[in-house]
Amino acid sequence: MVLLAASVCTRGGKPVISRQFREMPRSRVEALLASFPKLISTGSQHTTIETDTVRYVYQPLEDLYMILITNKSSNILQDIDTLHLFARTVSDMCRSLDERDVLRNSFELLGAFDEIVSLGYRENVGLAQIKTFLEMESQEEKIQEIIERNKELEAQEELKRRAKQLEMQRREAARRGQMAYSGNSGGFGASGGYQGVRQFEGATNTAPVVRDTGATPSSAPVKPAFKSKGMQLGKKSKTANLFGAEAEDEEPLPAQAAAPVSRAAPAAAATSAATASATTRPSSKTVDPIDLLPPVTQEGVHLVVKERISLQATRDGSLESLEVKGDLELRITDPTLSKVAVQVTPASTSSLLPASALQFKTHPHVDKAAWADGRLIKLRDANKPFPVRQNLGVLRWRATTKDETVVPLSVQCWPSPAEDGSGACDVMIEFELENKALQLQNVVIAVPLPPDVEAQIGEDPEHGTVDVGDGTIEWHIEAISEEAGVTSGQLEIKVNEGAADPDVFFPVSVDFVSPDKTLGDIVVDKVSLAGSAAPVTFSTQSVLSADGYYIN
Repeated sequence: MVLLAASVCTRGGKPVISRQFREMPRSRVEALLASFPKLISTGSQHTTIETDTVRYVYQPLEDLYMILITNKSSNILQDIDTLHLFARTVSDMCRSLDERDVLRNSFELLGAFDEIVSLGYRENVGLAQIKTFLEMESQEEKIQEIIERNKELEAQEELKRRAKQLEMQRREAARRGQMAYSGNSGGFGASGGYQGVRQFEGATNTAPVVRDTGATPSSAPVKPAFKSKGMQLGKKSKTANLFGAEAEDEEPLPAQAAAPVSRAAPAAAATSAATASATTRPSSKTVDPIDLLPPVTQEGVHLVVKERISLQATRDGSLESLEVKGDLELRITDPTLSKVAVQVTPASTSSLLPASALQFKTHPHVDKAAWADGRLIKLRDANKPFPVRQNLGVLRWRATTKDETVVPLSVQCWPSPAEDGSGACDVMIEFELENKALQLQNVVIAVPLPPDVEAQIGEDPEHGTVDVGDGTIEWHIEAISEEAGVTSGQLEIKVNEGAADPDVFFPVSVDFVSPDKTLGDIVVDKVSLAGSAAPVTFSTQSVLSADGYYIN
């Protein structure tokens, strides 16, 4: 077959998007599409039209048409199979098949069209392969982004340090100017007083301006991230350091582990460190939270309840804002069960969020009246089926509150700077499970550290393990729940310098997932066939994850 063009056009023949696979002028394609509606005969059940020069193979997409323009010598069976793949691709990438949504996803659609057909000939690909090609995830790109972000953080910390250095120089210059002025006996108008003021201004204006040339200033050398003795978990000699290595004689860490990743460090070192961190500790922010839970046996109809909680709290424990967003996803793998109705259980008294706080929004194709009357999810057109082998979001909800009883996990950070102004500081971190009905898993509490400063752990934490990253200490707890016997815990961090301002330890970020129960308590009661109301066997999964959970 030779495919000339693939187009999505309106019922009137107006092209929405079009991709030519052979050299054709734009006016020629527009003329062919404009004449297409006139060639459709009323009541015809065929989806092909032949003219003197080309053949149209088309399929309706609600208010649009998916059209393939081929030559007359092409194989009609292959044309129809290719048309179906084009239609499935458009339906999968566009939530609602209207002109606005197609234009919004035009770039992705044209890229998918190029994956299906090359130079007019069909490629041997399926919908799953097309999705994989379009994602184009690159591990090297992610690593480079991490390296660039680390460089930006280092530059910001360097600017802060140099700003403090300049401020100290200005204060010293001001102090010297005041001493020179007070040493003169004349008034402000006297020549001696005037010289004192000039001396002050000269010292301020001639303060050295340090430019970032990439070289380390000789007056203030950058300290290494760790000293020769390495980072210790406690005062005892036989303890595990933050990397989990046992050291009986407090031997120094190997140079490869102890040396910080600087601007001039090879990219391979940063690459290995970033890759190790990403693979050993999965996070709900980088992967789908449902992938962090144990797999379940999926029936022909599978529903997933996903909720994400965003929280902003102050360091003294008071709640500033809390927002919950949820999605109900439907996946049908059995084509015989594509016409179903999903019954959602009304909000119960066990819900952690009041029913009045939840705002629901259904998919545009879902019958809104059936949802409003009885919390039933079904299509407006009973003759149309749900998409098969696709994750379709049929329901969304949102809630905002300042009720502190809804908070799943409270985390408090208590820095205590030394009174002598040396920059030393003791930091106590505490967590407590507020909602005992929740089971939190893969909990990570990340606390920023002053740049280029050695940190120590006062005592081994009773629960979890501690890892050190690039200027961050991460406290990992596998599970926090009453069933696991872990509902609270403490961690003490000590630094010897660089913490005169307690703000360097904020914001504290929290990450976790919670299976089986969500704050909105959205539960699927039953699934039945839309026509006969016969019950259908289904499977469900629920997950609550943290998305922007910070203590400022």
